[in-house]
Amino acid sequence: MNMNEAQQWIKQFYGGRGWTDYGPFIRIGFLMEEAGEAARAVRAYEIGRDRPDEEVSSRERLKQDLVEEIGDVLGNISLLADLYDISLEEAFRAHQQKLLKRFSS
Repeated sequence: MNMNEAQQWIKQFYGGRGWTDYGPFIRIGFLMEEAGEAARAVRAYEIGRDRPDEEVSSRERLKQDLVEEIGDVLGNISLLADLYDISLEEAFRAHQQKLLKRFSS
């Protein structure tokens, strides 16, 4: 699936549940929440959680949790971009061009 197809799928899936009705300030809040969950997943994968009230997960489970949290971040980024009629491909191209211009010799 390419980026445009992914963005369309996310819009349709989330839209079918009414999750695209939120404005940019609520959406950015969801994005920050998911970024925090991704940070927690990275920590668990890299150094563990050291919490007696949590079960120790296998390396494979920790990796799957990280994959899912990164996906949640991407979903919210996609919806935020969509609110401003920006495609993920357009955003990536702009990012790529900015970096190439900034760091080219």
